[in-house]
Amino acid sequence: MAELLRPKTQSSTWYDFGVGMRVKKRLSAVAAMGLLAAGFAGGTVKPVQAQGFFELLFGQPRYERREWQRGYRNGPRIFVPSDPQIRVKSPSYYTYQPDVLTSVSLASLAEVKTASADPSAVQPETTPFAAALAHLSPELKIRTFREVAGAIRAHYSENPHFVWVTDGQVNDKARAALAALARAGRFGLSPRDYLVEVPEDGVDPGEEASRHERLIRFEMELSAALLTYVLDATRGRIDPNRISGYHDLPRKEVDLHAAMGILASIGNVGAYLDSRNPSNPQFKALVAELAALRAKGETRGVEIAPGTFLRPGASSPEIANVIAAIRLRGSLGLLAIHAPALAAYDGGADYAPELVAVVRDFQRENDLGPDGIIGRRTIAALTDRPIKDKIDKVLLAMERARWLPSYLGSRYVFINQPAFEAAYMQTGKEPLSTRIIVGKKSNQTAFFADRIETVEYNPYWGVPLSIIVNEMMPELYNDPSYLDRIGYEVTTESGRRVSSRSVDWYGVATKRVSVNVRQPPGQDNALGVVKILFPNKHSIYMHDTPTKNLFDEDSRAFSHGCVRLQKPREMAAAVLGKPIAYVDKRIAEGRNDSDPVTADVAVYVAYFTAWPAPDGTVRYYDDMYDRDMYLGSAIARTNVTRHPNG
Repeated sequence: MAELLRPKTQSSTWYDFGVGMRVKKRLSAVAAMGLLAAGFAGGTVKPVQAQGFFELLFGQPRYERREWQRGYRNGPRIFVPSDPQIRVKSPSYYTYQPDVLTSVSLASLAEVKTASADPSAVQPETTPFAAALAHLSPELKIRTFREVAGAIRAHYSENPHFVWVTDGQVNDKARAALAALARAGRFGLSPRDYLVEVPEDGVDPGEEASRHERLIRFEMELSAALLTYVLDATRGRIDPNRISGYHDLPRKEVDLHAAMGILASIGNVGAYLDSRNPSNPQFKALVAELAALRAKGETRGVEIAPGTFLRPGASSPEIANVIAAIRLRGSLGLLAIHAPALAAYDGGADYAPELVAVVRDFQRENDLGPDGIIGRRTIAALTDRPIKDKIDKVLLAMERARWLPSYLGSRYVFINQPAFEAAYMQTGKEPLSTRIIVGKKSNQTAFFADRIETVEYNPYWGVPLSIIVNEMMPELYNDPSYLDRIGYEVTTESGRRVSSRSVDWYGVATKRVSVNVRQPPGQDNALGVVKILFPNKHSIYMHDTPTKNLFDEDSRAFSHGCVRLQKPREMAAAVLGKPIAYVDKRIAEGRNDSDPVTADVAVYVAYFTAWPAPDGTVRYYDDMYDRDMYLGSAIARTNVTRHPNG
């Protein structure tokens, strides 16, 4: 009995009572023995009776089911966690912290060299810039970013001359720069962030010192505004990694010292500023879309009653609105193909077969499941989005585009999660586009960029710890041999194969014990027959799937975070630069094997609710993870930081 009552460890408050369970209570061995004598004297007690007894005495103690492998005293004790609070948590969203502006003394920013080794050189004290500095008040400051201040200090220390002022007046180059900053809205930036007060021309008698001070302030503020624009246009106003753990996009380094040197020496400042924005065709399409939306203004389309849901053969007065919307929103090709059916339609309420065919083709050209069912997503495509909603999505897309390389590459895969689509792009070739399945809202697919390294055939599926703990533990609780029974392999860190029943799963759940669980290749393997890897800390990759039917769904957020491909063989062939027949042959060999991807193929696992399709047409998508909301909040906080007075 004393052995049964000993704590598991010296610090433990768990006690074993030999009845198939343990109880956690702060009681001495003597007290526990007394309870046993009082409650269980003279016979064997079933676990359920013991549970009721302890609940009666102590309320609701924590129990943990125990399984034995070889005997009662000598075999290893296998404990499976039953605590629902033991889970592997998903990444979280943060309260966004914007970049901080600081007040910088103009006197320190405009430090100049006071002497030159060359006697023939014009000494700094004799330049108009140095003359203006002589009248500068030490209290004069500007608000800017620390890296901007550092670049300005470095430039004017090395080049103690005005850039934006000539003969005591604001020069033409400065006015061209101001005009370029005023056009910032064209590229999805806010002109308000780059406003600079221009000093008036002329000098009143007795105000020379004040005039010099205004010119120096203007010089420094315009340089700071231009460098801020360079920062924003190049890397975006928002640091995505401060939004959530689902964002993994290292912020771009920007050489502001070099940029200031270019601004000082270049003739066409506006062209240089424009060039700091992304140069890829997708960003240019967003720029054109933004201009078109702003020029168009709000227009009232056809309204379809909220909640409308119609299957083929149904009858509803909303059919008339659906057909009217298709006439307005359908492509010229669609309208031409179905001209007889549309001309014959008399406005009736019957959803007849010829109208179903019209709806299916409309769904097909809008990348919706062509099932003929008129539901939420089809109605959204028919009724269009308000112009303001589209503009907001385009602005967010332009911000996100700055987080990616300006040039996406000559060969790359672009995965757009809200579109449930992946496209392989290669210069000079038709793009390959395929439907995809991405992570559920509780298992969101991350936003990051990488390089594709390997194509694996007949792959093993290495089960992530999150799935083991969050989803498999209930099965293991009821049956510790569950993984053995369904054919999964369990190995130790050293690679030794062990039985699922022999593992301390409680230790696995609490990360004290490390094991690997994988599903062998086969017809039911979760990864299908091919996997495309780009190793990353999120354990995300592209792969085949046995559940092909899910690709028929409009909204395809079903995975644990990885990207399932409707056309995995075609994608594997594309990234390898091989014919599809080669991939088919490797799969048909039936063994687990792989090929390296020797070419430089980037992959962008992205999130854009507005983005150009391969044909250049900007399409709009639902914000399935609410990331538009979080990015909008980050922008609002940034605006408050930059403009604290409103």
